[in-house]
Amino acid sequence: MEHKLYPLKFNPVLKDKIWGGNKIKTVLGIDYSPLPNCGEAWVLSGVEDNPTVVANGFLAGNEMNELVEIYMGDLMGDTLYDRFGNEFPILVKFIDAADYLSIQVHPDDELAMKRGVGNGKSEMWYIMSADEGAELITGFKKDSNREEYLSYLHNNKVTELLNREKVKAGDVFYMPAGRVHALGPGILLAEIQQTSDTTYRIYDWDRVDDKGQARELHTEEALDAIDFKSHNDYRSEYREVNNGSSNMVTSQYFTTNIIVLDKVLAKDYSELDSFVIYVCVEGSVTLVHDGQEEKQVTLSQGEAVLLPAVIDRVDLIPKKKSKVLEVFIN
Repeated sequence: MEHKLYPLKFNPVLKDKIWGGNKIKTVLGIDYSPLPNCGEAWVLSGVEDNPTVVANGFLAGNEMNELVEIYMGDLMGDTLYDRFGNEFPILVKFIDAADYLSIQVHPDDELAMKRGVGNGKSEMWYIMSADEGAELITGFKKDSNREEYLSYLHNNKVTELLNREKVKAGDVFYMPAGRVHALGPGILLAEIQQTSDTTYRIYDWDRVDDKGQARELHTEEALDAIDFKSHNDYRSEYREVNNGSSNMVTSQYFTTNIIVLDKVLAKDYSELDSFVIYVCVEGSVTLVHDGQEEKQVTLSQGEAVLLPAVIDRVDLIPKKKSKVLEVFIN
């Protein structure tokens, strides 16, 4: 009996963070005990040392990158397997901020390769919920440069140079590598990013941990990574369509659409040479692939499912009005 690939769910990798809140448990229903609080749930990861492990079906217990090694193009898509080899190229997280995250920046592919730290890191944020008045930092208010930036940084005034955006549920921000950013308190979001865990911390609000230690800053490393230009389009504009996909972010690293549905939606991926990731950000959806009712998988808010590239057709059946991010690489 040949075992065929099927939609894969994973057990999340949970991260205790100094700024984390409790919404990963209270809103998303992910139990993170024994951690004191939880800032991040990595629901799909091929990051070395932090891989997610399959939770359903005959592949349960296998790590993300083991699957890539075994199933290659069947899982990834042939072109993508040639491009990325045995490392799964996308990391999906839910992040809950009860306090400001450090102001930080990520290197691009070129700089990351030069420094021997793997991939660069471009990412996007989909805001699932935001407290009244919640805001985040993204980019510079006006064009800056190394000299001005360093002078503000050394005088503890770097935040005066940076652009703040008020946020609400449904807002989308693309953060290309090089863009300085920080998430503010009261925000729960889904993050889609390149597989990388390289972060250069610029400023940490003078915080100390319970032992009175400040977290390490990466002032020098960050300098070559930062894009000092101001941009006028920090927010990604998109329109939702009922019972269909609408595009939110397109980049060389990933395409992310949002699917809003209140009735069955049939999707056909036979022309796409890529895996597809569904990330449920509202409601609950059942997936039936290639007509195999007996192998259906249910996806609830706070979960992700990976559709291997060999699966061409899937029916999405919502329990109630639901929203799902649809992620692939073109």
